[in-house]
Amino acid sequence: MGTFAAIGIAGSGMTVYRKWLDAISDNLANMNTATATSEDAFQARYVVAAANDNQGGDSGGVHVAGTVLGSAEGRLVYEPTNALADEDGYVRYPDIDASSQMTQLIMAQRGYQANAAVVDRARDMYSTALTIGRG
Repeated sequence: MGTFAAIGIAGSGMTVYRKWLDAISDNLANMNTATATSEDAFQARYVVAAANDNQGGDSGGVHVAGTVLGSAEGRLVYEPTNALADEDGYVRYPDIDASSQMTQLIMAQRGYQANAAVVDRARDMYSTALTIGRG
C-alpha cells in the first residue's frame, strides 16, 4: 500500500457518498411529480456500491458499481382537479417514502463527513512527517 493510500481510499468513499447524495436529492425533488396514468411514474434511483479489487496494484476503496431504478408503476392517487387526471380522476405519483429518503440522506451525509475527516487527518499526518524530516 502506498504512502497516500489513505487519501485515495477515503476519496473513493467520498465519491460514492456524493453519488448517493445526488440520487437521494433527485428522489426527494421528484417525489411529488404527478404524471398521467398512461405514463410511467418517476423512478427512484438507488446507488450500488462495490469494493475495489485489492489485487493488481489497486489501493482498495470503493466505487459506484451502478444504479438501480425503482418501480415505474408508482401509486395512483385520486385527484380529479389535477390537469393530468384520467377520466376516473386518478394521477400517478412515484412510490418514494420521504422518511426513508431522509434517513438515507443522514447516513450518506455522515459517511461523507467521516471520509472527509480521514482525508484531513492523513493530510495533516503527511505534513507533519515532512516537517520532522526537515528538522
